[in-house]
Amino acid sequence: MQDIARRLIVIVLFEGVDLLDVTGPPEVFSLARRETEDAAGYHVVLAAESMDPVTTSAGVRILPDITFREAVEGSIDTLIVPGSVEVDSERRVRALVDPELVSWVKALADRTHRITSVCVGAHLLAAAGLLDGKRATTHWSTAPQLAADHPAVKVDADPIFIREGNVWTGAGISACLDLSLALIADDLGEAIALRVARQLVMYLKRPSGQSQFSVPLEQLSTTRRIEDLRHHIMRNIGGPLTVVDLAEYAHVSDRHLTRLFKTELGMTPHAYIESVRVEKARHDLESSDATLERIASSCGFGTTDTLVRAFRRRLNTTPTEYRRRFRVPQTR
Repeated sequence: MQDIARRLIVIVLFEGVDLLDVTGPPEVFSLARRETEDAAGYHVVLAAESMDPVTTSAGVRILPDITFREAVEGSIDTLIVPGSVEVDSERRVRALVDPELVSWVKALADRTHRITSVCVGAHLLAAAGLLDGKRATTHWSTAPQLAADHPAVKVDADPIFIREGNVWTGAGISACLDLSLALIADDLGEAIALRVARQLVMYLKRPSGQSQFSVPLEQLSTTRRIEDLRHHIMRNIGGPLTVVDLAEYAHVSDRHLTRLFKTELGMTPHAYIESVRVEKARHDLESSDATLERIASSCGFGTTDTLVRAFRRRLNTTPTEYRRRFRVPQTR
């Protein structure tokens, strides 16, 4: 473990950068300082090309602490590279990559013990050649772009963060908090990271394998028929919910039902139902003391073995481990 007094964290700052990607990590690291006995803690600085104010994507102006040129003259413990996007007239999102900024990122990385990106900052790391041959994540909306622009990168759009050696990549927006907590756990241990999570009122200190988004937030722009089916599934999640039953409810053939789900939601009816069941089970594990047998039954899994297999498949963890991490203490 490195000397805590030497943990200099440099966050890359540039015009149009996503605001939370810049401001979120410093808040997490400042709380880590408060939760440790050593007052030195982390030292976070914002580095930009010049000392002029930088306007973020939210329109908020931020002042840099140092320039890139000053930053490359020293030794950096952790480099955090946020990103920025543009949205076209058809609401398509594209990550922006400035070649000059990429050059600075590469130079800073050469002076850095640990390199990280948050959200679409992964595109800058990839352009600098820092993700070649590595598995990496980014915001789900730009993952296809990252894969297309950088075939040497093994893009995985699902996890909230991925660690490959000394390179860490984080997923979208608020996942910068999860990534920061993971870095603290790596430095100071799980107990300190959990204490910081409590200070942030983040009962979800999520493991890296957890998905970026939950089922109810996915694919909102669906047809009325599919929306009706989704509500029907939620209302009857504890039942069998076979394709035959759903097709009868929707007044379509089994084959047409499967086609609707694949077209509108990008998955089969079975896969969607399982994802909803896992989502409900997650909620029950977080908010109740119900046994695994009862949760498996109420969520439609039938047996605890089926529940465990679904959690391993979708969250890369077990229901017991999930509850241990995320259980919210009940107030009396």
